[in-house]
Amino acid sequence: MNSNVINQLSIFQDVDLQCRVNNRAHHTEEMDSDQLVVRRGQSFSLLLLLCTDTPPQPPDYQLALVLQMGEVVVRASSSRAAHGKWWFSEQTAQTEVLLRIHSPADAPVGLYSVTVLLLSAEGHIVEQTSPYSFYLLFNPWSAADSVYMPDEELLQEYVLNENGILYQGSWDQITSMPWNFGQFEKAVVDICFEILDNSPAALKHSEMDIANRADPVYVSRTITAMVNANDDRGVVSGRWDGEYSDGVPPTRWTGSVPILRRWSEGGAQRVRYGQCWVFSAVACTILRCLGIPTRCVTNYASAHDTDGNISVDYLFNEELESVSEGRKDMIWNFHCWVESWMSREDLPKGYDGWQVLDPTPQERSDGVFCCGPCPVQAVREGEVGMKYDAPFVFSEVNADLVCWIVHPDGERTQASLNSGTVGKNISTKSVNGDYREDITANYKYPEGSMKEREVYEKAGKHVGNRNGRPRQLQLSIKHAQAVHGTDFDVIIEVHNDGGEDTQVQLTITSNAVTYNSLHRGECQRKTAELTVPEVIRLLYDHYGSCVSEHHLIRVTALLQTSGPNNIILQEVNIPLKMPKLHIKVIGEPVVSRKLTALISFTNPLPVTLQRGVFTVEGAGLTEEQEIQSPNDIGPGQYTAVKFSFKPSRAGLRKLLVDFDSDRLRDVKGEATIIVQEKKV
Repeated sequence: MNSNVINQLSIFQDVDLQCRVNNRAHHTEEMDSDQLVVRRGQSFSLLLLLCTDTPPQPPDYQLALVLQMGEVVVRASSSRAAHGKWWFSEQTAQTEVLLRIHSPADAPVGLYSVTVLLLSAEGHIVEQTSPYSFYLLFNPWSAADSVYMPDEELLQEYVLNENGILYQGSWDQITSMPWNFGQFEKAVVDICFEILDNSPAALKHSEMDIANRADPVYVSRTITAMVNANDDRGVVSGRWDGEYSDGVPPTRWTGSVPILRRWSEGGAQRVRYGQCWVFSAVACTILRCLGIPTRCVTNYASAHDTDGNISVDYLFNEELESVSEGRKDMIWNFHCWVESWMSREDLPKGYDGWQVLDPTPQERSDGVFCCGPCPVQAVREGEVGMKYDAPFVFSEVNADLVCWIVHPDGERTQASLNSGTVGKNISTKSVNGDYREDITANYKYPEGSMKEREVYEKAGKHVGNRNGRPRQLQLSIKHAQAVHGTDFDVIIEVHNDGGEDTQVQLTITSNAVTYNSLHRGECQRKTAELTVPEVIRLLYDHYGSCVSEHHLIRVTALLQTSGPNNIILQEVNIPLKMPKLHIKVIGEPVVSRKLTALISFTNPLPVTLQRGVFTVEGAGLTEEQEIQSPNDIGPGQYTAVKFSFKPSRAGLRKLLVDFDSDRLRDVKGEATIIVQEKKV
């Protein structure tokens, strides 16, 4: 075909992005069938449709591809390129040209546009297509990618699973909470890149930010900063004081998607409110969506060490009232973060693999509220000099708990030192099903072992007799499982291991606390001259009005004697067992066919519940819906509501439900539904 004809006629008709074929090959078919979403380091195809069956041929004409992300423009080579370059191959068949595009395994992730050009022999543009957009993600299936994970079973869980379990409660009474990550729900991938585009670095230095998006260390650290709204146009605003009337209580959320959509639809305005499990779950959704293998982790008895001395210091007066001033050290009943899988080319060898990332705003890192990525292996070995934030994470799982009594004259007496309190039963969801996997051994050597002592010394902590001097008297607190809404007994026992009788005074307090140790009110107080085991009965009438949404009662016992080592203090957190919602699904689960769910529960409290609301959602089943309870729910009364929905995607799906009211919050339920494809 001569050049005059080419100049007069249009050659390009259209470009077929082959979304279904490409997305299936790149493990993104659940994400979208109409939007091209591919992974770096793996080729994908475009079909160029021509208006003629005699396409232009070299040497007179050649095809070229131009890719653009933001202001960054890349031209793909038409032959196999050197490592780190885009290139493409072409195969012509009558009125079609199949273009096979190869991206580098270290290309920046993001939203690209691709334009096909027809060039003359002199390199002039004769014709070009419109730009077509596609997303490029990290590729943990590619051995050349820095997030490569070689086990397909792990990839199914840590990248592709939209259903998760978050662990809460206390170290000795672990509870589980289902969560809908929903990383493949409609438009979630758009929101994830919108979050990156709103980071301070992206807004200030767009080209530098785009280049850095090749690095999962940079991207994951940016996400931990952007999930909380403390410094920037972040997603979730944290609140722990119980006042949530101008937003959503953190305990009401059952999934990440409604949070992400609210943030995006509100013009990057923070969503109120979240706490640690919300921050970690939202981060998990974003990181899995971007292609970085990620899992949610819960650390029980998690230290928040504000001064970096690897100890948590509690100060009480002689009335057992907290007298800590300023920013207080605390032990959270549990704390959630995420681990993401990546190589650490910025560190010496040996620190690849799982990295701690903590989006909950606790302490600043490089001036910003974020934490990580910190290699789990560095925490285990006490290598606190490794980037990022290793001293803080080490303390979260290893700090000593030291309790002090501050006397009226200002003098302090150490009441207890416990080196085994912090960092227990570190938990994540198993790859093999909906049950808990204990990963404590990944973070620390066994308590009291020689190796543990070596790690402490390496971390710069003086290790003496960390359990203190032996005491003649031993104080313990025991209780049966406590059910929310009932009265229950707590038994305080004192054992005398010495040969002499000792006169003692025992002070006991019980307080309603949050999971991160904030006091909501004193329930009861008792002082006695101890002769036999002391029993304190905790009445719902006392704790019901001040119990937090985390349903925790902290019992503190102070033993005072006239002898040496004359003060002993012990504390225990008692989680109150909550009721469960019952869900019955009626109908045949088929895509686009109507199903009905019957949700019911019985009020366990001796008081009437008002302003009850059920919140329902499920990836591939239904967007978030709220259903008001039709009536107040009296003590012991059964109630039920119905709602209908149409599944949008086939496969194993989970319907998650939360119930909140004025006096009872965070009641959960779930139903597993296997949805079939629509029959043709």
